[in-house]
Amino acid sequence: MFRRSLCAGLAACFAVACGESAAAKPSSDVSADAHVAEDWTADGPHPVGHVDFVLHDAKRNRDLRVTAWYPAAESARAAAEKGSSLADFYPVDSPEHATLTALLATAPKCVRATTHSAANAEPAGTLWPLVAFSHCHTCLRFENTTVNERLASHGIAVVAPDHTGNTLFDFLVGTSATLGVGFLQTREDDLRFVVDQVLDSNNSAIPQAIRGKFDPTRLAALGHSFGGVAIGKVIQDDTRFKCGFAMAVPMAQPLLPGVSMADIHVPVGFILAKEDNSILQIGNNFLLKNYADANPPAWLVQVADTGHFSFADIAGIVPSFNAGCGAGKRMADQSAFEYLDNVTARQIAARVVGAFFAENLLGQASANAAIIAAEPPGVVTATQR
Repeated sequence: MFRRSLCAGLAACFAVACGESAAAKPSSDVSADAHVAEDWTADGPHPVGHVDFVLHDAKRNRDLRVTAWYPAAESARAAAEKGSSLADFYPVDSPEHATLTALLATAPKCVRATTHSAANAEPAGTLWPLVAFSHCHTCLRFENTTVNERLASHGIAVVAPDHTGNTLFDFLVGTSATLGVGFLQTREDDLRFVVDQVLDSNNSAIPQAIRGKFDPTRLAALGHSFGGVAIGKVIQDDTRFKCGFAMAVPMAQPLLPGVSMADIHVPVGFILAKEDNSILQIGNNFLLKNYADANPPAWLVQVADTGHFSFADIAGIVPSFNAGCGAGKRMADQSAFEYLDNVTARQIAARVVGAFFAENLLGQASANAAIIAAEPPGVVTATQR
């Protein structure tokens, strides 16, 4: 999907291009530990809670199903460790729940089908930094649950909408929005609307457990694929956002115009999948150019033997998400190889993304070492400028 659209679009514009987690010591206060160096290679001191809700944008007559991940009280630890099925992000009597249950029943081992968070858990702490997440083209809001849980366990909340009309369910019935600038604007509007809503401490549409818990002075954005372009637009256009991170996509590119690296004046980070045969080498070349053109500080992490969905919890759940799951072919010569195992890939993303937001939202300068660490050796190459 994304590969065909991006490759065709870029080619038309240019002929050439320039083991899951470790246990941690419990803590009851999020804010008190905000500037203490933490180990971003593992989950943080808090069990993770999540809550699902629906927001209605009356101006656009648009409903968005949203999940928030957040640091939970110690009483939630057993429930968080037990987790629940990804299908439970939808009501049990919904068609979405039934569809996901069926997909998970036959999913490959690449898929992490069970959460490590507790639904509707009691929250911990008082005021959390907030990261808005945008999912990939025809994906779902929880596609990067491993990353979101890592952030929440260290005291950084995440909020993510399903971009209605551009989800996996829309794709499966053949009604998904196309990959284009029109829906890019829709995604930006979705993210800014959701952030506006959750920041309103008097908003009765926000579950009581998380209402008034988000710090409006510490906002950031994270996106994968199409979502990475959308968050580039957000951090360019909305000065409330302090930083942004894109996975497996250039923020600025000719297929989806509207983002200029010169116009982004906050820290940015990128993960590049070196065998990303969805955006192809031309897409990765634009990602490298984004990094070179970015206003410092900027970070680039390149991961060998990874594909477009290697870092996602739902890699391989449908055939169109197979790039990054199991056997693949190298972009350079079409030779056969095995993608990096998905547990390792997700842990790399969780470490890098978590440490990036720790440095830029929590003021943890020591986290920079975890961003640029060449771990595992020979797999990760990281630079900062």
